[in-house]
Amino acid sequence: MDCFCAPATITLMGRNILLITTDQMRFDALGCNGGQVARTPVIDNLAATGINYTRAHNQNVVCMPARATIVTGQHVASHGVWMNGVPLPEDQPTIAHWLGDHGYQTGLFGKAHFEPWLGSPAEFFENRMASENHHGPHRGFDRMELANHFFEGHSHYDRWMAAHHPEFRERFYPMVTDKGQNTASRGDTGALQVWPMEVPRALYHTEWVADRTIDWLRQMSAVDSWFCWMSFPDPHHPWDIPASEKSRIDWREVPLPALYRETDAGRRELLARKPRHWLGYYEGSLWTNLESPREFVPARLTPEQVREINAMTHIENELIDEACGRVLAFLESAGLRANTDIFFTTDHGELQGDYGLLFKGPYHVDALMRLPFIWNPADGSMPATVSRPVGHLDLASTFCDIAGIEPPAYLEGRTLPRSDGEADQQGRDYQLTVWDSEHGPVDMHLKSIYRNDGWLCTTYEKSSLYEGSEGELYNLNEDPGQLHNLWEALPAVRRELVEQLYGALPEARTPRLERRAPV
Repeated sequence: MDCFCAPATITLMGRNILLITTDQMRFDALGCNGGQVARTPVIDNLAATGINYTRAHNQNVVCMPARATIVTGQHVASHGVWMNGVPLPEDQPTIAHWLGDHGYQTGLFGKAHFEPWLGSPAEFFENRMASENHHGPHRGFDRMELANHFFEGHSHYDRWMAAHHPEFRERFYPMVTDKGQNTASRGDTGALQVWPMEVPRALYHTEWVADRTIDWLRQMSAVDSWFCWMSFPDPHHPWDIPASEKSRIDWREVPLPALYRETDAGRRELLARKPRHWLGYYEGSLWTNLESPREFVPARLTPEQVREINAMTHIENELIDEACGRVLAFLESAGLRANTDIFFTTDHGELQGDYGLLFKGPYHVDALMRLPFIWNPADGSMPATVSRPVGHLDLASTFCDIAGIEPPAYLEGRTLPRSDGEADQQGRDYQLTVWDSEHGPVDMHLKSIYRNDGWLCTTYEKSSLYEGSEGELYNLNEDPGQLHNLWEALPAVRRELVEQLYGALPEARTPRLERRAPV
């Protein structure tokens, strides 16, 4: 493996930065955020000894736009990745470029997803890097070693498995297809995409991502400054845990979500309070949830299946926590921990049975928008809990502050506050989250503002389904489950929030980037 050294003309000993992300993890997955199922002591300790942000939001609730915001420090309108299937242009400046230009060595290990992984390798470089034995530089990262959820052949992890352990290929969940396999199951309840597999834990992609991260960090010396993004593909579906780990959590003992109703009538009553695409997804009559299998009808999901899916999710969360523990232990043993700022977050959440639904899509609710978000600084800051709104947008600016360098002009976020008092001084008042999608004749356009006083306002712009006058309005202080839509009841509050929302949204990038692959 190559060692990437800082240019000789630059002398810099900024603090190191380890960014840990997961894919599709809810805020309440962690013990430090009230989680009652998965044991996450390593991440919980990062929160207890660092800064735990309890109102962090993404700027989009699906993978590619969210990850593009993390790496560019820009709103979705500015970087232009408006939905999955829209690649981030290769010439787009990233925070990895900027840190590298200022003497940092940079690496990304695990899931990147700046390009559509279902796209053709001939068209998308990230999908052919492994086959060309290419590890970077790319998008500002000196070293990239990629992994994804499926053993589909694109990634470095897939190539490594094929070269060293080909006998396990057929045991992985089958790659997404249009032939009805997307709801396959090996679970006790028949729940879709539950797929315990006879693959050794040591070969699972969670362990591989930690291994590759440690191997790269092993090359760093005490005088190197580095930025490392360790990006776990889990707990994203399919729920394909190593079968050896299944006994960690008995799905029969997993509680049903607070926002799940055990009868079909109860679930329909909840969804009838929402705009019509919610109930349409549930009953299979209106397909707008592009992030779930086309043949999946949530109304057929049983309470037992919800329990089993959530058990598998929590097992994946425990494996991630333990992998993080291995990496942090290495930093300690190598004498690197004391000079390393550690961040932990995810790209978006998962419905996990809330309202009777699964996966993610055009639903601006806490299950998808509200993020686990932790900063454990290396400078001895006092532990804190920050409740003021922050977001993905702020990570890149904070990295520059840690490095002691001026942020590039294209960043749109701010340095993360270390206390609510500091957040007050910064005027931390709101975060914006957007959704845009087009699939065949159906398009959807949602714009949301969450404000520090607890108001969440989502306006539904004109589309094939909505006239442009519809929306959702909740006070999350009084209605955290978003059960009582006040859009029609409080027109003055609605108008104030919509005006603030559109006053804060940047102008959209032109020309609009093209969707070039399936979601």
